Amino acid sequence: MKIAGRGIAAYLRKPDPRARATLLYGPDQGLVRERAELLLRTAVPDAKDPFRLASLSGTDLAEDPARLADEAAAIPFFGGRRAIRVTAAGDRIAAAIEGFLGSPPAGDALVVIEAGDLAPRSALRRLFEEADNAAAIACYADAPEALEELVEQVFRAAGHKVDAEAIDYLKANLGADRGLTRSELDKLVTYMGPHPATVGLAEAQAVIGDSGASAVDDICYAATGGDPAGVEKALGRALGEGESPVMIVRAAQRHMQRLQLAADAVARGASARDAVQRLRPPVFFKRALELQAQLASWDTARAQTAIELLTEAEIDCKSTGLPDEAICRSALLRLAGAARRRRT
Repeated sequence: MKIAGRGIAAYLRKPDPRARATLLYGPDQGLVRERAELLLRTAVPDAKDPFRLASLSGTDLAEDPARLADEAAAIPFFGGRRAIRVTAAGDRIAAAIEGFLGSPPAGDALVVIEAGDLAPRSALRRLFEEADNAAAIACYADAPEALEELVEQVFRAAGHKVDAEAIDYLKANLGADRGLTRSELDKLVTYMGPHPATVGLAEAQAVIGDSGASAVDDICYAATGGDPAGVEKALGRALGEGESPVMIVRAAQRHMQRLQLAADAVARGASARDAVQRLRPPVFFKRALELQAQLASWDTARAQTAIELLTEAEIDCKSTGLPDEAICRSALLRLAGAARRRRT
């Protein structure tokens, strides 16, 4: 079944008990993650509880289709409801999900599946939309009205007001990805300080500049362009500016997902130029030629492998206890190495 419009907020607060699994998909991967975390909290309040929350990747499920049912049937050691989170999902797990929905295990385990931008003909998307015991929620970039509401909500919660000029500026420079939008707004809240104040255009411009020139973008383009030295240089700058390794890995995921969409368009007959021009939100004009050139190194399958690598890196940053900067650097340099090999 499809969940859309005003029904989404209600579903995220209280999922339909008939749905044994929920698919969250779309181009706004920050919103996919945000909604996934909201859903998971309805079953497991502590996201770090290893006994009640299991994390799988699309690769895990494709290689071992029975694992989803096994995880859903497991009984938490200390009681409580169980949840299973599947990341980097795609059509190759459709058969595994169909088997799970056709014969779900006993119990009330919550299954949340995160995917990228699935076409209407996607086998996975159609499976969830047509099943009576599953739900599908699309996650698209915030419309201007929704973005304005989010901006006002964030600053209201922090005790600040925001004037019309600042709102217009933020709407023009944010909104492509919910996770990045929240991160940038949080920076602006910190910049404003603890005392009530009004956010004006000057304050917004001081903190949130042209995303096309950011160090994080430099990292992403260097990694997918096969430039390890560029990765090291931009990564050092970004970390020095206070960017977290997890946010950098997520930005690289979003960049690779856009590259995958363009690669898919090329595979269907579009030119590299047209494929890049079709991307929404539009590619920053100073980066368009660079992205076009990178399509020679990344087809749809290689891009999917890279997305899975980055997803695993994000999970490792959060769960292994190893230095997150090292995990982030390793994943980015592996991407740069793969792209460099394709060029030679």
